[in-house]
Amino acid sequence: MNYDLCFAWDWEWDADLARLLEAACANRGLSLLQVTPATLDPLLAALESGETSFIALFDRASDTDPRFQPLEDWARARGRLRLNPQEQTRWAWDKATMHLEFISRGLHTPHTIILPPFDEQPEIRITDLGALGGRFVIKPAIGGGGLGVVLEATRPEQVHQARRDFPQEKILLQAHVEPVTLAGRTAWFRILACDGAVYPCWWDTQSHVYRRLGADESARLGLTGLRQVARRIAQVCRLDLFSTEVALAADGAFVITDYVNDPVDLRLQSKAVDGVPETIVEHIAGRLAQAVRRNTPHRE
Repeated sequence: MNYDLCFAWDWEWDADLARLLEAACANRGLSLLQVTPATLDPLLAALESGETSFIALFDRASDTDPRFQPLEDWARARGRLRLNPQEQTRWAWDKATMHLEFISRGLHTPHTIILPPFDEQPEIRITDLGALGGRFVIKPAIGGGGLGVVLEATRPEQVHQARRDFPQEKILLQAHVEPVTLAGRTAWFRILACDGAVYPCWWDTQSHVYRRLGADESARLGLTGLRQVARRIAQVCRLDLFSTEVALAADGAFVITDYVNDPVDLRLQSKAVDGVPETIVEHIAGRLAQAVRRNTPHRE
């Protein structure tokens, strides 16, 4: 059987996304094949025999479970549409690369020092921390979920330790960004972007709770530029789905504080306090399904 979209997932919290994606595909006359660790081996055998195939792949599993890699390989070898193709996501994961890409295109980022990996250059002198202010953030270039991030660094010893802890990674040292306060809220935002659509949300950096930023509110508070920032990031990273974090600084600049996040945590807010508002996840499922339909000529 030939399916329109294959959705590979291995995280229990993606079950809701799978449900919403199933509905979005059905509403557009598309067929969805879900692949989980329990069904992976039979599917790979069916692909190999030609019994099953698919036109597009949305893979949220191979980055954590290498058993799913043959799905990516099968789709790439046959020129299938891949949402967030693996080689593109791995390029976008590198914060040092994204930092340089952003500043070359006029996007605002925190003042940043990029250090070489410890394995390449064990001994370095750190003499310019004063440019970062009294405290700064340490981040490995590759990684997510806060792994290895030191938010309140103040000493060179902390930098040296981070390099030893992640010896194969470039290390970013970033100045803190002080956001302004708008309407009684800290002007720090997490923005989700999918296939040209942008979903800006107020985001609490302590509780990680989202609150969607409405269009009227955005216009009233002078925040419409957030959407343009997200679209420019999309032009750089060329991903179908990602999230980013942006703060509004006192000088009026939108400063990108966390560059490109993939895979995006799409737990529903109705199930987890720090999840994404359900309407946004529904819209994202619809945009992904529409992207498949748009790139499936026989469906138009």
